Amino acid sequence: MKLSFVIPAFNEAGYIERCLAQIAAAVEQCRGTPGHDFDTEYVVVDNNSTDDTATIAEQAGAVVVFEPVNQISRARNAGAKAASGEWLIFVDADSELSAALLGDVLALINTGDYLGCGALMTMDDMPRAARWALALWSWLSATFNWAAGSFVVCRADAFTALGGFSEQLFVTEEIDFSIRVKKYARRHRSKFVVLRDHPLQTSNRKVRLYSDRELLAQTLRLMFRPRKTMRDKAALDVWYDGRR
Repeated sequence: MKLSFVIPAFNEAGYIERCLAQIAAAVEQCRGTPGHDFDTEYVVVDNNSTDDTATIAEQAGAVVVFEPVNQISRARNAGAKAASGEWLIFVDADSELSAALLGDVLALINTGDYLGCGALMTMDDMPRAARWALALWSWLSATFNWAAGSFVVCRADAFTALGGFSEQLFVTEEIDFSIRVKKYARRHRSKFVVLRDHPLQTSNRKVRLYSDRELLAQTLRLMFRPRKTMRDKAALDVWYDGRR
């Protein structure tokens, strides 16, 4: 079995080396446990970065592919297309994969009952409003088995059959994908779940880099004009203005 770790990266020079190192460390720990026999590859998608993301990723041993259109769905899809593993594991560049979470993924794969999974998230040093927002997302994620975009696992053949992440969406593409993959799994007598025991550690940079006013304005646009906003890159500053 081969696992392809796909890391989309837009101006992630400050995070990409640690992300790859954490994945490699998790892989080595899991390889030392019984029943975990697998190969790996690391695919970093340079999503038109203007910093040293690609160089740092190559020096860390990753295969780097280039996606010129700055969109998270296109970046993930480009990485999946370049990957050769039977399983795709999408990890955001500002996240840190633990051996415990990877072990949960391997155990799930080994059952043969699942097409993929997501995981809950955790962040450090969150202000109160952000903690509430994360708690709400965690409830929705666990209740409806909606994967967070920072961590999505899918069997490669199922991902291809589904056409990957929607390139019509600039945000919420992970929810759209979760809904479609769950339907596909049911048709094929399989399952897609969100893992809860070992949440993915990810950064809190959005709440550090954006003011409460900016975050509220972005939230209101999504609430009151969801379909238009999700398809309009110019209306999604918090995701696409390049602030890092």
